[in-house]
Amino acid sequence: MNWAALVIAAYLLGSIPTGLIFGKLIWKKDLRRFGSHNIGATNAWRVIGKKAGLLIFILDFIKGQLGVLLGMCLLASPGAMVVGGLFAMLGHMFPIFLGFKGGKGVATGLGVISALMPKITLIVFIVWLVLTLLTRYVSVASIVAAVLTPILAAAFKEPTIYFLFALIAAVCIVLRHKENIQRLKAGRENKF
Repeated sequence: MNWAALVIAAYLLGSIPTGLIFGKLIWKKDLRRFGSHNIGATNAWRVIGKKAGLLIFILDFIKGQLGVLLGMCLLASPGAMVVGGLFAMLGHMFPIFLGFKGGKGVATGLGVISALMPKITLIVFIVWLVLTLLTRYVSVASIVAAVLTPILAAAFKEPTIYFLFALIAAVCIVLRHKENIQRLKAGRENKF
């Protein structure tokens, strides 16, 4: 019963559309109607501004951390922490409250990784930041950072369950960037 409660609670937590809620409440903007139509931090930054982008990034990041915390509180095992984090991330990507059309999972996934593997989080974030500054493509930085995470988890000999989360998260994030990859190939991707 606790596993079902964990999955449902973490998924519902992740499904809270922070970008949509705060975009409307504070800045009177529905992010789904502007820019990339995505409710995540990058679109918020582009459409509303730096403060909105940072706030939404932090809130989505915290959702990932809280998913891990739910797993720790309900079942107190590494597997439960991973399941809580994974379902928080899936909730963010496929939120029930928005017809399963959510964000790309980067900030929420980073929040999960930060709770499970703090050293790797720092490396991945630095790589993401450097690539964003060099290329001006958040999508490229996000995809590279996602793919790098399971590689680092293996290199640092993290628990297998953490490696598996990193691998699943990387696949999900790359798949969610399918349209970005197509635009990059066509030379139509927006720079940051």
